[in-house]
Amino acid sequence: MPDAEREKLKQIQRLRKLRGQLDAFERSLLASEDCGGQLMLLAAIRGGVNALMGEVLENHIRFHLSDGERDQIPPALAEDLIDLVRAYLK
Repeated sequence: MPDAEREKLKQIQRLRKLRGQLDAFERSLLASEDCGGQLMLLAAIRGGVNALMGEVLENHIRFHLSDGERDQIPPALAEDLIDLVRAYLK
């Protein structure tokens, strides 16, 4: 399986997990559950969104900004940028 397809499948899996977390939060709101539990769900959702955003950014950098064509950033700089994005999103 090509890398792009594998990455797409990973992103779809993350998106489905996020959808489940959002559904759980909605159920929690409808049931008027404890705010503490709702905040934990929101924190998990935020972490999932950040992780998905990190993957999309990493793929963009790796496959579109440093693919070896002229006027692209060097691969070493791309790796540094990916590390910076990962650190920022944690």
